Amino acid sequence: MTDQQQQQQPTTVGIDVSQATLDVAIYPSGEQWQTSNDDGGIAQLTERVRQLEPTLIVLEATGGYELAAVATLASAGLPVVAVNPRHVREFARSIGRLAKTDALDAAVLAHFAAAVRPPVRPLPDAATRELSALLARRRQLVDMRAAETNRLTHAVERVRPDIREHVRFLDKRIRELDRELHDRLRASPVWRDKDNLLRSIPGVGPVLSTTLLADLPELGTLGHKQIAALVGVAPLNRDSGRSRGKRTIWGGRANVRAVLYMAATTAIRRNPTIQALYTRLTAAGKTHQVAITACMHSEDRVGWCSAPI
Repeated sequence: MTDQQQQQQPTTVGIDVSQATLDVAIYPSGEQWQTSNDDGGIAQLTERVRQLEPTLIVLEATGGYELAAVATLASAGLPVVAVNPRHVREFARSIGRLAKTDALDAAVLAHFAAAVRPPVRPLPDAATRELSALLARRRQLVDMRAAETNRLTHAVERVRPDIREHVRFLDKRIRELDRELHDRLRASPVWRDKDNLLRSIPGVGPVLSTTLLADLPELGTLGHKQIAALVGVAPLNRDSGRSRGKRTIWGGRANVRAVLYMAATTAIRRNPTIQALYTRLTAAGKTHQVAITACMHSEDRVGWCSAPI
């Protein structure tokens, strides 16, 4: 690429995040540098990137190590988005970038930003991030309880009391977290109104309502097709030529999808509208999985996808 072509290209930034460092790459200039993933390093990064006036900054969602950088860049008014690492890996393979180092990953992210242009979405506020973290901790405790309960079935008598004690402790902590989640929702007038609206729908219980508020903050601001794609319940085509492949769902926010699936199994018994949809689809020969997925994402049946909450 000539210097003139580079000047005509919009500037994008890719940042590869690790616990200790941030590797930064600029597209199309190819400039690269590394800084520390702490307050000082992030402040230097923000100032240096601001001078470049980028059209987009892309980082991967890396288990929380990216949060401080994303929050600081966004607070500075810079266009930043954290993307699904799988999408970036597939992009790298598509352009033949098979080698992997932090510097190379940053360059791929910068190229990905220029080529794909993932949309920038508003960041959750601090209260929403805390709610999401509490909800994630609850999921971890529920998983631990399930694992311990399974162990109890096959455990020898000597260790069973210890397992039972741990299960009781986990039950107590889950109840305490449920109370804290409930109190946080009811303490905020905005969350309280949203929670009341969601809970008014048959089949929507406290866990689903809290999950939607914490892990799907776009709810009420996007259309039902966009929401379905975000959650990962929009069937994707698998067609080629005259061949028509089986539609499948994948990707999206797995935590939201898992809770929504459990809620849908309740809704087909308690919500007359969803029950009618499920019955009609199964009577037409659709499998249980296909029918319940339709119940999970159908806007005109579920009603909450585009509700003004």
